[in-house]
Amino acid sequence: MADKTYFVSGIDAGTGKLPNNNDSSINATTFAQFQVTLRKSVNAGSCFSRGIVSTYSLVYTTATAYSGGIINQNGDIHFIPYLATVGQKINASGAVSTYSLVYTTSNAYQGGVLAANGDIHFIPASATVGQKINSAGVVSTYSLVYTTSTAYSGGALAPNGDVIFINSAASVGQKVNSAGTVSTYSLVSTAASNAYSGGVLDPSGSIHFIPRSATVGQKLSSAGVVSTYSLVYNIASAYIAGVLNSIGDIHFVPLSAAVGQKVSSAGVVSTYSLVYTGSSLYVGGVLAPNGDVHFIPSSATVGQKVSISGVVSTYSLSYTTASAYNGGIVTTNGDIQLIPSSASVGQKIATLPAIPFSSTICQSSFFNKF
Repeated sequence: MADKTYFVSGIDAGTGKLPNNNDSSINATTFAQFQVTLRKSVNAGSCFSRGIVSTYSLVYTTATAYSGGIINQNGDIHFIPYLATVGQKINASGAVSTYSLVYTTSNAYQGGVLAANGDIHFIPASATVGQKINSAGVVSTYSLVYTTSTAYSGGALAPNGDVIFINSAASVGQKVNSAGTVSTYSLVSTAASNAYSGGVLDPSGSIHFIPRSATVGQKLSSAGVVSTYSLVYNIASAYIAGVLNSIGDIHFVPLSAAVGQKVSSAGVVSTYSLVYTGSSLYVGGVLAPNGDVHFIPSSATVGQKVSISGVVSTYSLSYTTASAYNGGIVTTNGDIQLIPSSASVGQKIATLPAIPFSSTICQSSFFNKF
C-alpha cells in the first residue's frame, strides 16, 4: 500500500504511476504530482556519500559506436546506433546482448525517445530513414519528411505524445505523432551545424532545446509555439543535452563550456562555477535518486555532478578514454549506466539510494531521453 504521506490525487507514490500509467499528458499539475514521488527518493538521499564505480564487458565495441540510450518498459537499456552496425542492450539483470538492425549508416542516429506506446525512436542524425524498436523487440524503419547531414541530435516526448527531434543542422523541426505520422514545423533559431543537442521537457510542458553552438535558447510549448530566450553564456560547442532536477531546474551538460548554466522552472537563466572544465568533456547527464545531476564523461578523466543544493563536485572513474561514453540512464536499483561510444568496456555508477526510483520515474519523458 502506498505511503499516504506521499500520496497525491492521481498518483501513487508507492509505484510512481501517473494517471493511466503513463506521462504522455504532462502539464504543470501532473509534474507537481510527479514531483512528490520524485522528492521521496531525493529527500531520502543515499546510503553512502559516494557512488561505487565499476566496469563490465560489452559484446560489441567500435569507435563512436553508440550515441545515447533509452530504457524500455521491461527494464532493458538500448544503446542508440551511431556508427554501430548492430544494436546492443543491457537488461535489468546486467546481461549484455546484441540484435540486428534494419538500417545502418555512418553517423546514423543520435539519441532516442521512448514513445507512449513503448516504441523507442532513434533520432536521425545523418540517417535517411527513421528507425525504431518496439516493446516486443521488433526493429523497423519508416519514411522521414526531411533529411540532411547531421540533421538532428537528441529528442524529447511532448505532452501530446509527439516525438520531437532536436535540430542540429536541420532548418526545420520534425516530429512523429502517436499515430506514426511524420511532419515538419518552423523553427525560430537554426544554424548550419551544431545548433542544439538534446531536449528537456520542463514542468510547464515546454520542451527546451539545449544550446550547443546556438547563441539563444529555444523551446517548443505544449501548444506547439516555438520561441527563443536569452542565454547568460554561449560559445561554440558549449553544452550537449540537459537534465531536469527535482526542483524543476534544467541543467545544461557542459561539453566545452567553462561554466555551468541552468534554466529555472520560472524561466530564469543563470550560470554557476564548475570544478573541472575542458574540451569535449561530458555528453549527456542523469538525475540520480538522491537529486544529484551527474554529467556523463566523454573525454573527461573524472566524473562531475551537481547536488540539489547546487554544490559541484568531482569523483574518480574506473575507466577513461577519448570519446568514451555518450549519454546515460538511471535504473530502478539506482545504477547510472554510461552508454559506450568509443569505450571498450561498460561502466556504471551504483548510487546506493535509500529509496530507488520507480520504473515509471526511470521511464518518464522528463528523464528518459537524449
